[in-house]
Amino acid sequence: MQRSGSVREVFLAFLRLGLTSFGGPVAHLGYFRDDLVVRRKWMDDRAYADLVALCQFLPGPASSQVGFAMGLQRAGVFGALAAFLAFTVPSAVLLVAFAGGAAVLGGPVAAGVISGLQVVAVAIVAQAVWGMTRTLAPDAPRAGIAVVGLALALLLPGAPGQLGALAVGVLGGLALLRGVAEPSAPALPSFGVPRVVAATCLVLFVGGLVGLPVLAAATGSGVAALIDAFFRSGALVFGGGHVVLPLLQAGVVETGWVSPEAFLSGYGAAQAVPGPLFTFSAYLGAVSSVGPGGIAGAAIALAAVFVPGFLVLTGVLPFWDAVRAQPRVRAAMRGANAAVVGILGAALYAPVFTTAVTGAGSFLLAVVGFVLLTAFRVPAWAVVIVGAVGGVLLAFT
Repeated sequence: MQRSGSVREVFLAFLRLGLTSFGGPVAHLGYFRDDLVVRRKWMDDRAYADLVALCQFLPGPASSQVGFAMGLQRAGVFGALAAFLAFTVPSAVLLVAFAGGAAVLGGPVAAGVISGLQVVAVAIVAQAVWGMTRTLAPDAPRAGIAVVGLALALLLPGAPGQLGALAVGVLGGLALLRGVAEPSAPALPSFGVPRVVAATCLVLFVGGLVGLPVLAAATGSGVAALIDAFFRSGALVFGGGHVVLPLLQAGVVETGWVSPEAFLSGYGAAQAVPGPLFTFSAYLGAVSSVGPGGIAGAAIALAAVFVPGFLVLTGVLPFWDAVRAQPRVRAAMRGANAAVVGILGAALYAPVFTTAVTGAGSFLLAVVGFVLLTAFRVPAWAVVIVGAVGGVLLAFT
């Protein structure tokens, strides 16, 4: 199929996001929506919410999968790779530098910057929730689904709450939304993935889960063991973000590859850098006693943790193209999209708001950021700068 953009365009757009997207996976979805949906109009809100809902259903880093798919739709395979590299490499480089002892994260100024960036995430996610509510939950049935999704995501933290909310959204859509009119244009352009490629990706995904442990045990290779541990972590996590931490801890701390102190130190550094939290794997690969360590170990761990999510997403996309236009599927997705609004609303409260807003000053800074984004249409990257400066000022008051 003919693509509507260039690899260069995709790379530059995601590089800016990779340098400015603080706040974790839910905030990243807000940044993506603000820059790629609202400003650049690469797809509409319905299409974007469809994609978010699909990636929430699949194992892997959800926000990175969304970015990978948007790059794929915009500029083909190389666009997908450009989106991944541009969004991921900046934070991975910073964390590898931290692993090598090049940390400059101490002191009140750095603490203020980190605090301000966390507050910016509140504004970004709030803007995403506000905009998506008007588009995806505009009537009573969908607003009700959104509220139920919010309640489930709050009361059942992590993957169970998210998957439960999406399941309720699907069932609610089938029951309540089959007669809801929508624009006749399809919500999501085809991604153009051939079915043979998709089937190959699914075989590789399953083969990695089954074959890598056998390969590591049979060869005794440290590299194979490293790939196996990080591939398994990336393949068995739903929603991405902080949910991957227990799997990474089991893979590298409980095996004795990384000390608990080094693990926690790297996790703290990961909170201070933009981009996906999965880049924490680059730090772990660099300091691991198994495998080559250093930059080579970081590259192996980083690739291994992201690859399974991209394999399963690519494997599902062409079948998604085939079924999403069916009336029952569209009704189910309308319900799921409303549930996504609830999931984002729950994440806005915890952990985004509860972590970042610690007093009147930080609350005021969050409100200022929200108003700049919504009323003054200030770009998200500029609001990031405002938040960082505001965080430093609050640190000295």
